[in-house]
Amino acid sequence: MDSAPAALLVARGLTYHRNQDPIFGPLDLHVDAGEAVLVRGGNGAGKTTLLKVLAGLLEATGGSATLLGAPVDTDHLARHCAYLGHRLGHKAELGSLDNLRYAATLQGRPRADADLEAALAAVGLAGYEDTPAGRMSAGQNKRLALARLSLHPGKLWLMDEPYANLDLDGIALVDRMVGAHTAAGGAAFITTHGAYAAPPGRVRKIELHGAQA
Repeated sequence: MDSAPAALLVARGLTYHRNQDPIFGPLDLHVDAGEAVLVRGGNGAGKTTLLKVLAGLLEATGGSATLLGAPVDTDHLARHCAYLGHRLGHKAELGSLDNLRYAATLQGRPRADADLEAALAAVGLAGYEDTPAGRMSAGQNKRLALARLSLHPGKLWLMDEPYANLDLDGIALVDRMVGAHTAAGGAAFITTHGAYAAPPGRVRKIELHGAQA
């Protein structure tokens, strides 16, 4: 008999308030190894805020969340969880290769240039190694962020609208990356408005409706 998938992330009664106004919750959820969870909801439902709470960037005002059995805290992001947000965090004056090198150093995991160049090529940025991020398009910057994500060792990917600013080829790239990550035993928690979000493998959809009465 097959064992049940291991839950990487578990939240119970999770809530968040901003200036006493409820943003979402109470919310129960789980993300298992080997699956992609697509989170949908209207504007103001709290999708981005939820991802920031799960990433440890904001502190929940109620309930609990655990990642790999340990409480979510302010430093777990660097160890076990990769976050792709609306703000991509690139240094505008640095080239693509230097941005990846800088990110790897910040994570305490320096990588050989050959690995960084391969990551850029995999997202369609071969030839842009020395191009400053500030001179690249929104779609190219999203691809650079995806290259950085691919180098992160974290099991859980938290992705806020990863399909935004991408053409059809870029959308397919995101789906392939998520599929490969989950096939390797990782998981992805993805907010999206688009019906085109269709990574291969085990996919589960949930609706976020904001704060519950």
